[in-house]
Amino acid sequence: MVDKKYEDRGIVVDFLPDGNPGDPRPIHLREPIAQILGDTFFTLLEIVPITGVTFTPHERVFIGKGGRDKVERIKRRVGYEELTAAAKAELPVAIEGLINDAPERFIEFFNRAAPLTTRFHQLELIPGIGKKLMWAVIEERKKGLFADFEDLNKRVKGLTNPKGLIAKRIIMELEGSDKYRVFVRPPSRRASVEGEAP
Repeated sequence: MVDKKYEDRGIVVDFLPDGNPGDPRPIHLREPIAQILGDTFFTLLEIVPITGVTFTPHERVFIGKGGRDKVERIKRRVGYEELTAAAKAELPVAIEGLINDAPERFIEFFNRAAPLTTRFHQLELIPGIGKKLMWAVIEERKKGLFADFEDLNKRVKGLTNPKGLIAKRIIMELEGSDKYRVFVRPPSRRASVEGEAP
C-alpha cells in the first residue's frame, strides 16, 4: 500500500511542557515532549520541540527528514500503554481526522478486503461487521467498487459510521489487542530512527 519507511507528518495528541510525568528525573531536568500519531503508519511517537515551541492538540507537525520548523528530534516510539490519559482521549478524534483527510485510502479497504481463512474475512476485523454485513459489502462491490464513504453508506444498509468503525479498529491495533494488522504497521525489534515506523 505504501512504500516509504518513515512518517513525514504527525498529529499531536498531547503536549507535555514539563516532560513525561513517568520520567523519574526531577522536573527541571526533563525536556518538553509531545506525543503524536504518525499520519501514514499510525506510529505513536514522542517528539522534542525546538526550544520555546509549544503544540496544541490536533496540530499537524512535520517530522520528516530536513526542514523541520518546530521539531528538534524524535525521541522514541511509544506503545499505546505509554500514552497519557489525555493522549488516549484525543486519539479517536485524531484518527477520524486522518481518515477524513485521505478517505480514498480507507474506502480502498472495503473495495479490496479478502478472506483471511476459509471461515474468516478481513471485513470481519472491523468492529460491528459480522457475517451479514460482510456479505452485504461483498455483494454490493461485485456490482461496482465503492466510490467513497457516502456511496458505501448508501449501498450497504445497516453499516453505520464506517469511518468511526475504522477508527475503532486502528485503536485496537495500536493497543495490540488483535494479532491481525490492517492499518497499523507492527513494531519491529529495532528502535525507530528519525520517525521511522519499523
